[in-house]
Amino acid sequence: MRRASSKKASSNSTTSTNSSAMDLFRSATGKAATKELERIDQLFYSYSNESSGMIDPEGIEYLCSDLEVEHTDVRILMLAWKMQAEKQGYFTLEEWRKGLKALHADTIVKLKKALPELENEVRRPSNYVEFYSYAFRYCLTEEKQKSIDIESICELLELVLGSQFPQQVDFFVQYLKTQVDYKVINMDQWMGFYRFCNEISFPDFNNYDEELAWPLILDNFVDWVKSKQS
Repeated sequence: MRRASSKKASSNSTTSTNSSAMDLFRSATGKAATKELERIDQLFYSYSNESSGMIDPEGIEYLCSDLEVEHTDVRILMLAWKMQAEKQGYFTLEEWRKGLKALHADTIVKLKKALPELENEVRRPSNYVEFYSYAFRYCLTEEKQKSIDIESICELLELVLGSQFPQQVDFFVQYLKTQVDYKVINMDQWMGFYRFCNEISFPDFNNYDEELAWPLILDNFVDWVKSKQS
C-alpha cells in the first residue's frame, strides 16, 4: 500500500513539474510575442504620418528606400496583399501588424529578407489568382468604383502579369491602347484575361472558342491579333 501511495505521489509530482514547465513555456512565448509586436509597432511609427496615424504614400517611399526597392516593384504590391491593405498607398497599424506578424518581420532587415519568400508564396498558383484579383480591387480608389481606366490597367497588367505571360500582355496592352470601344476595364474582364493567359494557346488560339463565356473584349482582342497576323 505504501508503494502505491509513493507512486501516486511521484505521479502527481511529475504532473506538477510538467504543468509548471508548460506554464513557463507559455509565459516565455507570450512575452516573446509581445516584444515582437512592440517592435513591429515601433517600425510602423517610424514611417507613419502622425496626423493621419497611417503610413501614407510618403512613408511608403521611405519604406521602399530602406528596403532598397522601387515603389513600383511588384513586391510592394505583394506586401500590401499580405497585409490585405484596403486603401491604395496607405497602411493602417492593424494591416501592418497582420502582414509583418505573418512574415515574422519585426525589423527592416527581416522584412527585406522576407520579400523573396513572400514573392514565392504569392506566385504559387493557388495564391496568385487571389493576388491578381486583389491587385484590381486595390486600384479602386473611389467609393463605389467598379472599373479602372485603360492607362492604369496597362500599367497594372505589365506589373502583375508581364513576367509570367510577356507575349500575351504585350499584345493585349497594344490592343487596349489602340482600340476605341473600351475606356475602362471591369473585374470580369480583368479576371477573364487571367484565365485566357492560363488556358488559351497563344498566339495561334487553337483552343479558343468564341461560343464559350469569354468577355466580349477578348473576342475582339483575338480578332485583332488574327488581323495583324494575316
